[in-house]
Amino acid sequence: MSTKTRTALTGGILAVALGLGVTAQASAGAARSVAGDPADNLTRIADFYGSYIDAVSDLDGSGDLPTALRAYYLDPAYAKVLAAWEEREHANGVLQAQNTPLRWKVTEAGTAKNRTEAVVTLTWSRNVTTKLYVDMTRDTHKIIHIGTKGLGSK
Repeated sequence: MSTKTRTALTGGILAVALGLGVTAQASAGAARSVAGDPADNLTRIADFYGSYIDAVSDLDGSGDLPTALRAYYLDPAYAKVLAAWEEREHANGVLQAQNTPLRWKVTEAGTAKNRTEAVVTLTWSRNVTTKLYVDMTRDTHKIIHIGTKGLGSK
């Protein structure tokens, strides 16, 4: 066997053993998709947090969009509770923080009677996350609670 053939064979075996090339090329071109359902509370909570974080983190100032999103998604009585929390804590009540997260993820935590509970995981840096429990009514599709514990654990 020539040196040239041996080098090519060794390189080919190494590439197969390490999975080089094929996996990276296949995954690099995979299309991403996002789906939703306006009747689904988990979708609505994800829509709210995605839109809200976009609005408060945009460099153009985003105008009144965060306020409009709150008016649409938050139960009016709960909006007052959240405003009082913000005044007391000097932080954004939707995010329960003074900063804007880098990423977010919404996971269903269960349903009870007339509400859906979700866990919103906010990522602030590489290894720093917080979890918020968000409850939404099933009939009005309004957020009635945001906190570090769910309504069921009070």
